[in-house]
Amino acid sequence: MSLQDVDRSILGAADGAKAEEYFQRAGIKLRHWLSRYGVLLAFLVLWQAASGNGWLDPAVFPPIDAILSAMWRGVFGGALLDDIAISLQRSGLAFVAAVVVAIPLGLFMGQVRPIENALDPILQLFRQTSALALYPVFILLLGLGEASKVFVIFWATLFPLLLNTISGVKEVDSKLIEMARVYGASRSTVFRRVVLPGAIPSIFVGLRLSATTALLLLIASEMIGANKGVGFQVMNAQYNFQIPLMFAAIFILAGLGLIANYALVFAQRRLCRWSDVSI
Repeated sequence: MSLQDVDRSILGAADGAKAEEYFQRAGIKLRHWLSRYGVLLAFLVLWQAASGNGWLDPAVFPPIDAILSAMWRGVFGGALLDDIAISLQRSGLAFVAAVVVAIPLGLFMGQVRPIENALDPILQLFRQTSALALYPVFILLLGLGEASKVFVIFWATLFPLLLNTISGVKEVDSKLIEMARVYGASRSTVFRRVVLPGAIPSIFVGLRLSATTALLLLIASEMIGANKGVGFQVMNAQYNFQIPLMFAAIFILAGLGLIANYALVFAQRRLCRWSDVSI
């Protein structure tokens, strides 16, 4: 056997080992993906088969391909783009307002216990009052325009973020605060280096809950006195018996919620590398 033949056999064995390793990694990733999304995939396949074969009434539960076709026409044809933009504007404005109000107030109340004790009863009262029950009051005060829709979303998203921020501040280890003070750290330094980092995981939990709440209240607010928005399209399609379009709008809302959740999880993983963040 020549030296060239030996080299070729070695290279062939190396290539075979790399290919085997590649397929092993691909198999592991595939098993992980199926373990996570297999049930969802099976549900969608069962829905498609049940509707396509008449096991379910296709007029009520249209096939998945009909829903995706309606979504494609609505989004890329432009019919739903304005509705998506308006819905994002409403929920985004309310969410940003809740962040601006809830996080500073929660950080303050979490550190000043007398203020928290004084405000906690009224916060609990407002938290237990459904935002939808107060929506007629907001309409009377602000009218049927954008202000009442944004404010009801703001009202509902405020409390999960505020209460989680307060809880995060209170759960910071007091020994860490005492140690920082012993080493001569000022009050502002203790807040920046100890309290705020310790409260960030709980704040992100509140952000994720508030983002979900914002989308839920968005749907309800757009179903009452609105003529634009994804929630309005759900009701409008149902009234006109455009069931595939109705489900397409519902899927779009679910997709927006998933995108918001993944974005917040990504940000939390970047800012809180020491904590285990699950989706």
